[in-house]
Amino acid sequence: MRIASWNVNSAKARLDHITGWLKADNADILMMQEIKSQDENFPHDAFTDLGWHIAVHGQKSYNGVAIASRFPIDDVMNGLPGDDADEQARYIEATINGVRIGNIYLPNGNPAPGPKFDYKLSWMARLYDRAVELLATEMPVVLGGDYNVLPQDVDCYDPAAWVGDALTHDDSRAAFFKILHAGYMDALRALHPSGVHYTYWDYQAGAWQRDNGLRIDHLLLSPEAGDRLTDVGIDRAPRGLEKPSDHTPIWCQLRD
Repeated sequence: MRIASWNVNSAKARLDHITGWLKADNADILMMQEIKSQDENFPHDAFTDLGWHIAVHGQKSYNGVAIASRFPIDDVMNGLPGDDADEQARYIEATINGVRIGNIYLPNGNPAPGPKFDYKLSWMARLYDRAVELLATEMPVVLGGDYNVLPQDVDCYDPAAWVGDALTHDDSRAAFFKILHAGYMDALRALHPSGVHYTYWDYQAGAWQRDNGLRIDHLLLSPEAGDRLTDVGIDRAPRGLEKPSDHTPIWCQLRD
């Protein structure tokens, strides 16, 4: 089973890119972030017409997450537990073909320090609690999405320029690695422990043309999913399309 994640930066604006990628790639599941659409306005038909199932947790103009799947989508949970007052649509979870999928659009957190950074850290604390709960189920679990965290300096084209940013802040990194230390595997680093691998290039200053990228999109696997990991990669091609998302898909392959 091939599981992918892509911050599409507006499902409507990138719809042709998304459906074109689904037709060309052999992905079975696509987690999408920043769909920027309410549930009722999401282009469901574009996916169902291709034979895909879809689950959406949307929000007007901002945020929003969705899961598209070739397989039926069961036991959908909208929102990250732990804060009933949190109205931002940043998390959706479901079971697909025996794998529990958690789709994440983690807060950016800038400026740091400040209220937005406090929200990011509290959100990551809630994510850790949910990640531990999912480990206890002993199901294969994939927690994928836009984490807005640069785990190590190698994941950034110019680490010195990002010192003090919420993406590289020690507290952000510590919260990310806390999830890994609980028992999750960073799928890309499991198979590619060194080297430069980017998933995001800013629209400004020729970042794409200069390959000034960041690795902020991640697939974290529970031991039961990690045992099935056979391949992982980043598809850079969509970032080179006309009017692209500033992110590109990351995927992993799990054997049956």
